Amino acid sequence: MTAGEHRQHLRSWQASRLARTHADLLASPHFASAAAFFLTDVYSTKDVGDRDEAVKRAVPAMSKFLPVSGLETVADVIELDALSEDLDAAMVVALGDRVMTIDAAAYGGAYRKVGRRQDRERQTDLIEHLGRSLDRLANIRFAGTALMLLRKPAQIAGFGDLLQFLQRGYDAVHNMGSVEEFLTLVVSRERRILQALFAGDDSLLGEQPVPRPETSEVSPGTSLPGTKTPTDGIEA
Repeated sequence: MTAGEHRQHLRSWQASRLARTHADLLASPHFASAAAFFLTDVYSTKDVGDRDEAVKRAVPAMSKFLPVSGLETVADVIELDALSEDLDAAMVVALGDRVMTIDAAAYGGAYRKVGRRQDRERQTDLIEHLGRSLDRLANIRFAGTALMLLRKPAQIAGFGDLLQFLQRGYDAVHNMGSVEEFLTLVVSRERRILQALFAGDDSLLGEQPVPRPETSEVSPGTSLPGTKTPTDGIEA
């Protein structure tokens, strides 16, 4: 198999892990659209190299149309994609023959072999910052209307796909209301897993999903299993 196929298999495994960890958010009417956006658009299993190159070329034109929060989101996406691609390539090398038969133990061992804790922490920080940038965009008056009006000019200028990405992010966050609780839940879980992996504990990568609350919907203020409420803060 090619290196690209190995990377794709790794990304698929990581996407499945994210879906298990945040299964309750994906099942929640309140958080589902935001969870789906972050798990499919932000962390994509597809090769996003061409998209990022197109985005970089379009930045000068976009700066004339997009608010600062929209440009911040674009910058976060470019950096996050580049960092994730670099870390994934290192993980493929560290996994070696286990890349096609990944389990929690193999992944955890490769994760620690790669190291680069500061880069891992930066990944999570970028996800949090991207979420807040989208939240600011979603709270700008008439931002949704502006994004719709930009569709045709964006297609002509060559960044129609990027505008669709921003539109999906705007819709996901706008429909949810405040992004604060959602980000606290996602980021606290991912930081907890990061800390556990570097401590040699692979159990949080387990094959079973995070237990869901008794009700089908996660309402604001609800503390989920394995997480802290916003008032408890996020572990650094």
